[in-house]
Amino acid sequence: MKRINRVCVYCGSSGRVAEMYRSAATRTGTLLARAGIEVIYGGGRIGLMGLVADAALSAGGRVTGIIPGFLHDRELGHTGISELIVAESMHERKQRMFELSDAFVILPGGLGTLDEAFECITWRQLGLHDRPIVLVDIGGYWQPLMRLIDQVVESGFAPRAAHDFFKLVLTPEEMLAVLSAAPEPTMPHTADRV
Repeated sequence: MKRINRVCVYCGSSGRVAEMYRSAATRTGTLLARAGIEVIYGGGRIGLMGLVADAALSAGGRVTGIIPGFLHDRELGHTGISELIVAESMHERKQRMFELSDAFVILPGGLGTLDEAFECITWRQLGLHDRPIVLVDIGGYWQPLMRLIDQVVESGFAPRAAHDFFKLVLTPEEMLAVLSAAPEPTMPHTADRV
């Protein structure tokens, strides 16, 4: 297996969430850093995003954030991370996160996290990448999404293999085990086709 050096973490920017989500974000950042894996994320200093970044930094890890200029200008960018890239737009932000990452981890989050998750999974379905995607199902958060995907498949809008495009785990520790066991991707990281 090719070593996973950089993992993109998608997660919420809200701080008004249950402690179980906050704890999972902190554990995710810590575990990735301790494994020598750089965190690529949305560049925010608030919510779960800030917790992932701060935990990775506290554990001695490297953290690269990518934030669109309009959010950075609202002083939401995390200026204490290893590298903060200011993108021109949300599209450029997602593109850069995609290009820099060897795998994708999706923690609980809001509409932006859903957008990122669906895009990443859709691009995998279309054969645009073959990198690991792991959804961390803290407290059953992703169960409604699993039921929606089942409905999409049962209605004929997606192939039966839709669930094979990602792995669902219950804890950040299981996430790390899945990444360690993932087969080596065979496709280049460039986004020429996306």
